[in-house]
Amino acid sequence: MQVTVNKVLDAKGLACPMPIVKTKKEMTQLESGQVMEIQATDKGSTADIKAWAQSTGNQYLGTVEEGDVLKHYLRKARAEEEKTEISHPHVASLDELLKKIEGNEKVTVLDVREPAEYAFGHIPGAINIPLGELEQRFHEINDSEDIHVICRTGNRSDLASQKLTEKGFKNVKNVVPGMTEWTGPSEKSH
Repeated sequence: MQVTVNKVLDAKGLACPMPIVKTKKEMTQLESGQVMEIQATDKGSTADIKAWAQSTGNQYLGTVEEGDVLKHYLRKARAEEEKTEISHPHVASLDELLKKIEGNEKVTVLDVREPAEYAFGHIPGAINIPLGELEQRFHEINDSEDIHVICRTGNRSDLASQKLTEKGFKNVKNVVPGMTEWTGPSEKSH
């Protein structure tokens, strides 16, 4: 596959949300129509970059795997294709979520991290559907309860919350800042 690349971004060894943070910054340097190759080792970066591109109008061209390295290709949108990046308007703090869990309220916790991240510590009872699989797995989510979406830092969960709302789910909240600062009960599954 031959792709003319105008810029290469090295995001190897960086964990979410850093590959996407660096991608956003570097994309502003490109001319519209130019292509950037993002080299990353974070397995979650494929879904992150795809979802970010969708939400901004930039074009996700695809990903090539070379050993442990994922090479993502993005084409910068023309001005008329660009969309203003939006955030999901409804957020919940970690404390608010903890109170609901401790009060035994009916709440669905949707963890959109990769299975390996989930295995090493998650909120008891949380459903794990990685962001990249969400479109195919909407049917697994109970729409009658409040849905609290969580990831590592609040970045992927923001994109997932937007997708759920677009799909017609009500009462969707993005939990910020995410599992990195969760102090409530947690369990592992190896």
